Amino acid sequence: MTACRLFVIVVAGALLMAADAAAQVSLTPPGLEPPATTKAAPNPKAKAPGFVKKPPATEAKPAPPAPSAAAATAPAPVDSNADLVYGAYQRGLYKTAFDLANAKAQVGDVKAMTMLGELYSNALGVKRDYARAIDWYKRASDGGDREAMFALAMMRLSGRGGPVDREAAVKLLASSAKLGEPKAAYNLALLYLDGQTLPQDLKRSAELLTIAADAGNPEAQYALATFYKEGTGVPKDLTKAAQLLQAAALADNLDAEVEYAIALYNGTGTPKNEAAAIELLRRAAKQNSPIAQNRLAHVLVGGRGTPIDLIEGFKWHLIAKTAGNGDAQLDERFAQLSDADRTKVEDLVRLWFGTLARK
Repeated sequence: MTACRLFVIVVAGALLMAADAAAQVSLTPPGLEPPATTKAAPNPKAKAPGFVKKPPATEAKPAPPAPSAAAATAPAPVDSNADLVYGAYQRGLYKTAFDLANAKAQVGDVKAMTMLGELYSNALGVKRDYARAIDWYKRASDGGDREAMFALAMMRLSGRGGPVDREAAVKLLASSAKLGEPKAAYNLALLYLDGQTLPQDLKRSAELLTIAADAGNPEAQYALATFYKEGTGVPKDLTKAAQLLQAAALADNLDAEVEYAIALYNGTGTPKNEAAAIELLRRAAKQNSPIAQNRLAHVLVGGRGTPIDLIEGFKWHLIAKTAGNGDAQLDERFAQLSDADRTKVEDLVRLWFGTLARK
């Protein structure tokens, strides 16, 4: 993969990443082909060949979003027994968190300062005020808080609260990454991959992704897996790529889950395990991944590694097709179904979308 192709992962602004589902290649019998990934994303201890996914969270993933998001996540507590601010934040008691953080910030607590920046930036318990968010993030950054440095860098990159200042953002990301902030290392890696804000340096990008991946950042694990799969900035290593995909999948990175399933199905970089792969595809399909839905449709319709199930298989085909992931081969097979079976499939599709609408 060329650097230009790989950098389709980097989107405008500070987020700089996303896989285009429409760019994924279709599954070709008799095996599952890996998707033509456009999204680059700790674990040498990743288990193989099987895959046991951690139980799903009982609630939606917390805001602010994943490490590539423009807003910083809430600061980690310094002392879990004393950090009432962070405890209030976690429980959604944002006004309480604000009051407590404000009192602690007045006596120089940098973590409290970072929390105030977080609350002002995201309008949590207080009216959104980017100027005040920047002020508190800057105070905390000057006090050496790596989370504040990262948050302020992302604001500078996105132009929230002032003009875009990429030079200042890069310095802040570098300082934060040096202090061990994986989100900063990940985003700095993307800037080195981009080649616009910083001179393109694939080796340096891979080094920074490694730092973030080793710290457990799933986006970095997925990106680094792509690097190892393609030999970009690192020697090509399909085994390492599969280990990283598994680690990212365990951390609920949906794209990594799909690619790891495909690697398991084909035995690419990991022992072949069709049963585990199909289970992962089902899981990802239920999370509304069009790629997984398309691959699962082929598996079920073709009976490859599992009994043939035309009704369920074509259900996933039509769902994936609705999301723009069409498949002419499956269309031809679907047209051969009896009227009764087509009705069964269409009823299941309507049920699926009805369930999604109620969520």
